[in-house]
Amino acid sequence: MSSEKSKYIVSAEWVERQLGAPGFRVVDASWYLPAQNRNGAAEYSAGHVPGAVFFDQDVVTDRTSPLPHTVPSPEFFAAEVGKLGISESDTIVVYDGPGIFSAPRAWWLFRLMGAKNVYVMDGGLDGWKREGRPLQTDLPEPAPADFHANFNPYAVTSFEEMRGIVTTGSRQIADARSAGRFTAKEAEPRAGLRSGHMPGARNLPVGLLSTDGRFKDLASLKQAIEDAGIDLSRPVVTSCGSGVTAAIITLALHSLGHEDNTLYDGSWAEWGGRTDTPVVTGEA
Repeated sequence: MSSEKSKYIVSAEWVERQLGAPGFRVVDASWYLPAQNRNGAAEYSAGHVPGAVFFDQDVVTDRTSPLPHTVPSPEFFAAEVGKLGISESDTIVVYDGPGIFSAPRAWWLFRLMGAKNVYVMDGGLDGWKREGRPLQTDLPEPAPADFHANFNPYAVTSFEEMRGIVTTGSRQIADARSAGRFTAKEAEPRAGLRSGHMPGARNLPVGLLSTDGRFKDLASLKQAIEDAGIDLSRPVVTSCGSGVTAAIITLALHSLGHEDNTLYDGSWAEWGGRTDTPVVTGEA
């Protein structure tokens, strides 16, 4: 396992070779926090991987939820990605700007909805540009496709389930936020949220899982997870600020063959925004 990479990670070089192949779809899933001062849609319009379609993580969501970019219904997801020309049987490669930030959330969503062949492009669009690979500014007009969703509800943890997990300790909780936010030394970027973490949670800042936008090798991922106090032989639920970067830990777990994991979709936006949930500050 010394330098072996995740089977879900593909190189920009490989992606470039596949461009235009039948059933090969590239998806720009760039999404940013306000503090990053980047706009995914604007950057996509300015230049993207040739043939890539833009997957808006603030649009393909549950419109009835007050929380940001929550999991949409399978029917809505299927309709929206069908408009993008994507079928569940396609080979789907997702990327974001920096490399390993918002793309894993889209990777998780496509898999959650039944797509099997879904990958994340290492290095992101930033790396693609640095390497001088071709860019397209025209907006593609893909032929509509039928995406037949096969939703896996067991991969998503609800608020009530999360409350039970915190009470019983039935699953380990891996929190992807920064150490400062986890310990409450830093304020949350979203207004109205308490700082701190769920009782029993372990902190695994996702910056530890990649270097310069490239996912670390399996041995390094395993070390980072174990160093956070997470036992890979036990069930895990991942969480973060709003359900996006939690998927980076989910990607790492699946890369290591850990299948008994779920993602808490409401994450801290939900837990920290309520007044009836226990919150702990300081180190875990």
